[in-house]
Amino acid sequence: MKAALVGDDGALLHRARRATGRERGPGAVVETILGFAAELHAYGLERYGEPAAAAGIAVPGIVDEEHGTAVYAANLGWRDVPLRDRLTERLGIPVALGHDVRTGGLAEGRIGAGKGADRFLFVALGTGIAGAIGVDGRVESGAHGFAGEIGHVVVRPGGTACPCGQHGCLERYASASAVSEAWAAVCGDPDADAADCAKAVASGDPNAVRIWQGAVDALADGLVTALTLLDPRTLIIGGGLAEAGEVLFQPLRDAVRRRVTFQKLPSIVPAALGDTAGCLGAGLLARDLLDSTDPTTDPSEVTA
Repeated sequence: MKAALVGDDGALLHRARRATGRERGPGAVVETILGFAAELHAYGLERYGEPAAAAGIAVPGIVDEEHGTAVYAANLGWRDVPLRDRLTERLGIPVALGHDVRTGGLAEGRIGAGKGADRFLFVALGTGIAGAIGVDGRVESGAHGFAGEIGHVVVRPGGTACPCGQHGCLERYASASAVSEAWAAVCGDPDADAADCAKAVASGDPNAVRIWQGAVDALADGLVTALTLLDPRTLIIGGGLAEAGEVLFQPLRDAVRRRVTFQKLPSIVPAALGDTAGCLGAGLLARDLLDSTDPTTDPSEVTA
């Protein structure tokens, strides 16, 4: 878990990390979150002489942002956790709850790589693939909390089985974990990962090039489907796979360009905020909450 105190100007005033401790069960994870937030709140009071004005929290899985509920997270094992209410009770301040990728996308779109774009799509290539649809400075959550799940767009019908129940999902071909798995199998090193594959691509290894190009082609197919539906002005790519830099972006831009016909080609850019995006996005959620509920809030106050 990552946490921060965020100033009204978006500055990260204090940062902290703590192990999630998911091996202790979902109830213990929730208690750890509550305790971590309380410690950060107390630090802000001690350090700045006043408490944080509001808090934002971003969690993975299915999130009901309207009702403040962490509906389901396979990796954490929880279901229907009223996280917003629990945090509000513990901290005594307004709390906003968001989805981790959508929250990171909010930060990238508003103050990061998509700053100034009226419509953007943020796609995170990590263990899985998820996205955030940005319109006029906000991020869509959808009617049921599923907006942006581009990783489960089927790009190879009848292909590799996905835990979601479908076959041929994008994240089974173009996520960092998918590339890591494919490269480890080919090179014979079970510890090899996507970063190693990228290095081998840069050195011209034909097997690495084949695996990488397969991932790029699948990703381009998924992205063209998304841009056909959403017409974003900027397409922001983040997550572990994006750390390969131009080894990823040059062939990806070429692959997308080859696939578009009538669609307007968006700018395809790397994410700018790195692993601070989630904390900054949570701060923005908190700031937005204050703006919507208390227009007289002192702008010098700090959000957590």
